[in-house]
Formats: sequence, structure tokens, C-alpha cells
Amino acid sequence: MATEQTLFGGNGHKDDLSYEGVRVVDPTEGIDETLNLTVEAGVITKIEPGSGGDGRIVAPAFVDPHVHLRTPGREDEEDIASGTKAAAAGGYCAILAMPNTEPAVDSAAVLGALVERAKDEAEIPVGFFAAISKGQDGAELTEMVRRIAVHCEEAALSRGGHVHEGLVSAELGFGGYPSVAESVMVGRDLMLAAYENQPIHVLHLSARESVDELRSARSAGVQASGEVTPHHLCLTDEAVRSLDPNVKMNPPLRAEEDRQALLDALKDGTIEAIATDHAPHARHEKDVPFEEAPFGVTGLETSFSVLYTRLVEPGTLSLSALIDRMSAGPARIYGLERPRIAVGAPANLVVLDLERTWRVEESGFRSRSPNSWLLGQTLKGKVVETVANGKLAYSA
Repeated sequence: MATEQTLFGGNGHKDDLSYEGVRVVDPTEGIDETLNLTVEAGVITKIEPGSGGDGRIVAPAFVDPHVHLRTPGREDEEDIASGTKAAAAGGYCAILAMPNTEPAVDSAAVLGALVERAKDEAEIPVGFFAAISKGQDGAELTEMVRRIAVHCEEAALSRGGHVHEGLVSAELGFGGYPSVAESVMVGRDLMLAAYENQPIHVLHLSARESVDELRSARSAGVQASGEVTPHHLCLTDEAVRSLDPNVKMNPPLRAEEDRQALLDALKDGTIEAIATDHAPHARHEKDVPFEEAPFGVTGLETSFSVLYTRLVEPGTLSLSALIDRMSAGPARIYGLERPRIAVGAPANLVVLDLERTWRVEESGFRSRSPNSWLLGQTLKGKVVETVANGKLAYSA
């Protein structure tokens, strides 16, 4: 995919808001203290010392650089309105949508139509990727290129694979999708980026060898960045033993050594961004045997909570690192304005209740599709309010 995104503010007024005695956490601005915040006409106008505290945290809102809105073509699975409502409920103030739609986003006409629709339908700012080639068939280039973002997969090696090639795939008798099918393409594309002296972003890394390739390239001065998903940070292919089609995704869940390598790279900054790869599917598409199910899971509404529950609460990842990789990190990669807590900055804020526990249930989703791997699980930490581009986009 090539970025040709247009982020914009929604129509209507900007809100006046105030937060008193809240813990404000903005890692990039070096803030972690109890403060009073005032927002007037959608802009942060006052940041003053506060006292007490009501248990809430106010942080820069999140940016998701990898979302499937299924529009145009599969609005039964998701559309701009439902996808951005789900994003707002997850604490996001901006998202970027993938181009593998029906038809693909491969012309100025299709892109322009999406931008116009989003102006009327989007709950939060949304940008759109364009396909690198027309029809995404790899034959003829489109004319929309700013920064290349690549899904790295060598189809000759992954063909027929449903899960990570390893002990679990062998025991269950599933076709294997080996790590090398990803890492060999990561290495190739990073070499091409170095040769062309152009920036490149690697989507949803899953394998230890891919992390090694990215770290080596960055050390050599290549303008390379990468992202990782919540499910690859929290799960391994052992989850496939449940035969739940909601743990079938591309790239697949891999081994514990891969998960640990991804986590280490996230902590040391080799991987700068967490992306959901929110991939909604209609119920009937996932309600089939594992081998027949499509790849992909939703994630917009659960990403912060599951990462807080699985990584921050046990002490594996700091809260400040999580906020940075969900907010400033993705914005930096694509050159977007960073959500920040500073006087004069547009209000892009998320309010978090870290003590609140909640059960993930289909009835609570704003997304049109229920294919979450977290259904029925109890999480700690909840997004209770999202302000996007100065407007209150979500309140629990």
C-alpha cells in the first residue's frame, strides 16, 4: 500500500470541556502528574496544577495506522460510520484505512469518493491508503505514492498455510505458514528501500526473524519502521488449539520466542507503533470450520484494555510506553500531527479508567462484526471518553 491519506476535522462545532484533578500522562511531553485541563472551542487552553484525583487518566488519544473499513464493497462487514464509531470507543482520534476493498482504492476517483463520504459519515478523522498497483494485481503502478507500507509475505512459501508452521500445526494437521514466508520478504523490501534511499513501513510484524531484519536495517540507517498488533503481543499459536476461527489471522500467531521478540522490539523502540489490523468479517464467514474461515479479527474497541491487562498490569510494559506506541509512534511514522497535551494544541484526548473491569461481549460492540478473539473475557482498564479533533467523539 502507498499512503495518500487525507485527515480532516469533522463538521460542526468544537467542544468546551474541563478535567479537574486528573492524572495526565503524555510521555513525549514529559508529563505524568495531577493537573486540571481546560478545553475551549476544541483547543487546550489551560493546564494548571491539580489536586486530589478521581482515579481517571487523561492521555493523548490513539492513532491506528492499520484498519480495514471494508468500504467500498463490503459494507455488510463494516463501513466508515461503524468503523469510526468503534475506533472512538477504543480511544482513537484518527485512523488510516487499508485499500484492499472491492473495488480497490487504486484511482483518484475511488480515493476522492471515500474522502467525501468520510466528511459526512466519519465520527473521527480518517485517512485512506492507496494501492501500489491497479487492482492490487502487481502489474501496473498507481499514481499515488508518498510512503510505501508493505504486507510482507512470500506466497510461494505461505500457500496452503492456515497457522504458524510448528508443533501446533503438526499436531492439529493444519497446513503451516512458516516464519520465513514473512521474514524473507521483510529482508528483501528493506534492502530495496535502502537501495532507493526511500522510507518504508512494515505492516503487522509477527516473526522473530523479521524483527532481526528491521533492527539491522534501522541500525544501518535505512528509513524503516514497523508495527505490531495486540494479538501478536498477547497470544501464541497455542491459542489455535481452541479451533476458534477468531484466532485465525494473517500473519498467523507464532511461537513464544516470536512473541517475546516482538515485545522486546516494542520496548526498545525498534517497533514504534501498535496497530490493530482491525479486520471485520460477517458472522457467517467465521462460523465455519477453522480451515475454511477467512483470516482476520477485530480490535479497535479492545486494544488498549487487553494490552493494559496482559502487559502493563503484570509489569511487562510500562503505561507510558503503551501510550506512546499507540499514539505518538504511529503519528510520527506517517508524518501526522502528534496528539499531545499542550496549551494551544487541538484536543485529541483519551480518558482512561484503569480500575474499571469489563466483559467483552458482542452486544457492546460498535463495530458491525463480532469476530473478536476476546469474546467472553474480562479485561481491566476502560476507555471512558475520547476527544477527537476538539470534539467529544465517545463517552461511556
